Amino acid sequence: MRKLRLPIFLTLIIAIASTVIIFLSGCGKEGAAGKDGKDASETCKQCHTSTVVDRVATEFELSKHSTGEAASEEAGNTSCAPCHEQEGFKYVCTNNTPVAFVLNAGKWTNPYAATSSTSYGDLGCFTCHSSLHTTYGYSDLSSLTTIAPVPMTMWGGAKTINLTQDGSKSNLCVKCHQPRPLTCNAGSNNGRLLNYDTLKNYPMYVFFDTAAAATNIYIKPSYRMHVHYGAVGAVFAGVGGIEFSGNSGDLPYTNSTHTLVASCQDCHMAPITGKAGGHSFTAKGNFNGCNVSGCHADEPISATSTKWTGTRSDVKALLDQLAAKINACGGGNDILHKEPDATLNLWAGLTTNNYDGYLDIYSSSTNPLGYWRDPYGSGSTNAMKPRFPVLLNVHVGAIINFQFCLREYSLGIHNTDYVTALLTNSIHALTAAGF
Repeated sequence: MRKLRLPIFLTLIIAIASTVIIFLSGCGKEGAAGKDGKDASETCKQCHTSTVVDRVATEFELSKHSTGEAASEEAGNTSCAPCHEQEGFKYVCTNNTPVAFVLNAGKWTNPYAATSSTSYGDLGCFTCHSSLHTTYGYSDLSSLTTIAPVPMTMWGGAKTINLTQDGSKSNLCVKCHQPRPLTCNAGSNNGRLLNYDTLKNYPMYVFFDTAAAATNIYIKPSYRMHVHYGAVGAVFAGVGGIEFSGNSGDLPYTNSTHTLVASCQDCHMAPITGKAGGHSFTAKGNFNGCNVSGCHADEPISATSTKWTGTRSDVKALLDQLAAKINACGGGNDILHKEPDATLNLWAGLTTNNYDGYLDIYSSSTNPLGYWRDPYGSGSTNAMKPRFPVLLNVHVGAIINFQFCLREYSLGIHNTDYVTALLTNSIHALTAAGF
């Protein structure tokens, strides 16, 4: 009689199953039950609840840290990554990356940058909270990536911002919300940090002359000659502006009470109202942080309070006056750029003419309607533009202060005394120079 042969795959299955049965049968008798471990889900629920992480995540959706250009647009750019990319920010904090310029093969460079392998990552919870998912408890939330004093990149470390109130937490914000440096672009100064003290100490020296543009050792003006957008940290701390002095009517450089007793978190993370407060990080229209005990509780601040409207009106008037003084070198044509569209100009409405802090210099890509010729540029369209006027040191210092006081956004609320002094004394310096 012929024997029945099983298909080879079925034979393998039986063999494997037999091995498993033998293995299991050899495990022996169960041991005594051990002590129950800690329920992991209970630990997670310390933070992952509707009133903690879930609420924070919803608020964060309203933040420009989540939805704005800072979120991911600069990925791969090592010099922008320290503020625009999560891993880049963590890198410079962990390594205490210096900001002092160094001479390298005949060119000055700023080492404050991330690496190519850390220039990525949308800003998120782990950007600011350094110990999340370490112990998986509520205490993980309180550890911040940095609260150390902040050497200013704009000044190559010669000036430092240190806001010690509220456990120095404001230093975390200032690490990114600070101005960027202006660097020279020719000769032995190539790449070197601009000497800002020269601007105030020698106001009548020529900074730029279009007739000598080819050999200019400082900076050829361009549409985007500016100290970036993070001026608010410097203004709030009362440090870093071009502090002109010695002219009639000059004001002392002092700080408002906010600088000494308030923190960024007090106002920008106050109990949320609408789209402002909490982890939205905006204070616009939200006065909850102002009207707490010890601050303005006795005379609450609102959008119609004289202390609010009067300060902002006064600072707007000073910005308008300074803009007119700066523009006077153009012989009837503004050198400051105007942009009334609020979707393009974050500072639309803060000056009467809607200046944005840029210069009205032609650029085929970024300012195609610019009035003045680009000293860097070429092409027939650029050549037809009027040459950019001569700039003295006093003009450049005043432009920097204008950018500071415009782009800190609050029209002086962050630090009224310092903003008022920067604007007033810049106006006086230009007046003394004949403008």
